[in-house]
Amino acid sequence: MTLPWLAAARARASLAPLRPRIPLHTAQGQAFGSADAELLAKIASQAASDGHGVLQKAEHAWALTTSPEQGLDSLAVLLRRLGRTGPWRDEKLDVCDPAGAPLGAIERGTVRALGIATRAVHLVGKTPDGRHWVQQRSFSKANDPGLWDTLMGGMVAAGESTMEALERETQEEAGLALQALRDLRAGGRVSIRRPSDEVPGGHGYMTEAIDWFEATVPFGLAPVNQDGEVQQFELLSRSDVVLRLEAGAFTLEATLVLAAALGLD
Repeated sequence: MTLPWLAAARARASLAPLRPRIPLHTAQGQAFGSADAELLAKIASQAASDGHGVLQKAEHAWALTTSPEQGLDSLAVLLRRLGRTGPWRDEKLDVCDPAGAPLGAIERGTVRALGIATRAVHLVGKTPDGRHWVQQRSFSKANDPGLWDTLMGGMVAAGESTMEALERETQEEAGLALQALRDLRAGGRVSIRRPSDEVPGGHGYMTEAIDWFEATVPFGLAPVNQDGEVQQFELLSRSDVVLRLEAGAFTLEATLVLAAALGLD
């Protein structure tokens, strides 16, 4: 029987949108995201007032009127003007079709409004005696401030491979080089599909695949944050990790990853 807190976390990770969403396609008919009708109407109205169209109605979908590169940039500008984005970071993420083929890139702060699928990486770091390094997210973080997380968790940026993102984020968040760790291995993947409160007005939807990895942090090495996004690191026993998971102290993503890494059910 699945542990009650884990069953609740899995349920939170698979929720329908708050309102029906309409697929978004490129001009060539390739699907890349979704948006609700209210937001699409706002985008269309704003685009009309600017004297140019970015999206047009197609059968059962809305489609870009220009190339993905131009259309995605225009959508990002319109959403920012409407105040319907998450925190604007001047960072781009890949936009792909359902098969994973890249179509273009877009500002990170817009992906939840447009229901664009994103990729992330997490690293579960243990010492040789089986204890776990975990981090507390900075209280200034836009998402889940102050909650606990795996040793490292971050997004895969535009043009990056999964391993490149893992290496970069491990250095930025924990100050650790992958080469200094031992027994690095791929652990698995968890997926999240749920409404996101990142976008004002209830327009956000999160679709994310998280590839998690596991490695041993040798004695004598300790994580040191480099980018200001971590409040503190702690070294916890397995039982203490489980207690914090039961108490809901970890982010949803970290809860799912750590439960898988610990073999919990």
